Amino acid sequence: MAGPLLALGGSALALGYLAAVDPNEPGHYPLCPTRALFGVDCPGCGLLRGTHDLVTGNVGGALDHNVLILAAVPVLVVLWIRWVMRAWRGSTPPVTYEQFRRRNAILVVSLVAVLAFGVVRNFVPYLGSGIG
Repeated sequence: MAGPLLALGGSALALGYLAAVDPNEPGHYPLCPTRALFGVDCPGCGLLRGTHDLVTGNVGGALDHNVLILAAVPVLVVLWIRWVMRAWRGSTPPVTYEQFRRRNAILVVSLVAVLAFGVVRNFVPYLGSGIG
């Protein structure tokens, strides 16, 4: 149980810092390399500012910075809960071939969706990260 609890504690500290130090103020966090070098939004652009808005209770602002946060937060919560359940039981069941294939398919579909979002968000004005 140490792993999930340490991850929860580290996440709580990081979210506390993010709530206290606004990423909308320049100079506190590094620039996105894709935005700085190429002038386009990557799929993750706006997630830091969106997470700040989410932690401070501004759900609309979070979705305005990066709509991908709508999918990322529930997925991270579910994965953490599954990690806690496996740690509580003390064992991980063996992975069958079908589970392996399903996980790979989910991974490929997720990566394609995130990359497609990264391309589309640069052409649809509403999906931009709100910078510039």
